[in-house]
Amino acid sequence: MLIGHLGDDIKMHYFDGGNCIGRFPLATNEVYINKSTNEKITSTEWHNLVVRNKAAEICEKYLSKGDKIYIEGRIKSRQWQAEDGTTKYTTEIQVTEFTFLNVKKDSESNKHNPTSESKNTNFDSPNTPIENDLPY
Repeated sequence: MLIGHLGDDIKMHYFDGGNCIGRFPLATNEVYINKSTNEKITSTEWHNLVVRNKAAEICEKYLSKGDKIYIEGRIKSRQWQAEDGTTKYTTEIQVTEFTFLNVKKDSESNKHNPTSESKNTNFDSPNTPIENDLPY
């Protein structure tokens, strides 16, 4: 499970038979305080993500560089022979589930069309109705 920001737009690859994959980098950040200097340190880790078929098309349509996303997936490592004969290695996250955490395209279209209903719910607002006020 990862939460991060897209480092680039989705790069699509289409195959015979109608299948496709989308690839994009995801940046995750860790923020901590250096105890000896009291300095705030941000560490960024980059992950190579792969989505397939319909999920890839949905991601391509609604996501762009900088958008925040939650993903679930499996880590896969693979190797291949490069043209120069060297062995290359890569580790990727094969995405199985995802949730868009902010989508610029939707929020921009809602600004231009005041009659459209917002798809994002702000749970931090004190005016947000709570339908099921359960104690747990």
